[in-house]
Amino acid sequence: MSSTALDIQEPQSRGVVAPASESAAIFQIIERAARDPNVDLDKMERLMAMRERELSRQAEQAFNEAMKAAQAEMRAISADATNTQTRSKYATYAKLDAALRPIYTKHGFSVSFDEDGSPKPDHIRCLAYVAHTGGHTRTYHKDMPADGKGAKGGDVMTKTHATGAASSYGQRYLMKNIWNVAVGEDDTDGNPPPDMTTISIEQRDQLLSLISDTGTPVDKFCEWAKIEAVADLPARHFDKAVQVLNARRRKP
Repeated sequence: MSSTALDIQEPQSRGVVAPASESAAIFQIIERAARDPNVDLDKMERLMAMRERELSRQAEQAFNEAMKAAQAEMRAISADATNTQTRSKYATYAKLDAALRPIYTKHGFSVSFDEDGSPKPDHIRCLAYVAHTGGHTRTYHKDMPADGKGAKGGDVMTKTHATGAASSYGQRYLMKNIWNVAVGEDDTDGNPPPDMTTISIEQRDQLLSLISDTGTPVDKFCEWAKIEAVADLPARHFDKAVQVLNARRRKP
């Protein structure tokens, strides 16, 4: 074997390998410091904190890459149920779950739900924890009305029933929002989805007041707006709804 060949192999035989990345370099520094008995304890703690931040960054990066890959496989989901009061169609949670779970689990995700107090009165906060096998977990939330009001504004549910209904609605909405999937006529045919932020509690109360003042049946308003409840109205449609209701009030 020639001396040139020996020279090429010599660095590897000595274990001199260039770091594959900046992260690898950081970990090598920490490993060397850990083996050094003279390293200051405070310095070691700072190095370990640096390591934890780097691991967290890598886990979040893996989460984002897997999310992108999972969403690339998801398609619009057809509605399989109808709200008889508003005559609007929607996809049930079972339909969403059947379409989405095989895809997101394949990419290392799991989803679990919980509830918490909401800053909005008569609401519950529905929580979704989306965990990835890479170690990162992201929390999503949606505040849902739990006042027991029906489509016509009357008390139609007990508090227990209202809380359960709000939780079920919240889980369904969160599943759509987490994975950014279109349902039925919400499909935008490849265009960016519209802002689906819903109206505030103050805006809901303002609309309910206008609806009452104009003698408009709540179910008719919801049918016109293609929503299941007044609180579901997208914020971008609020001004239009106020305009339409005021026009109705001005009619002789």
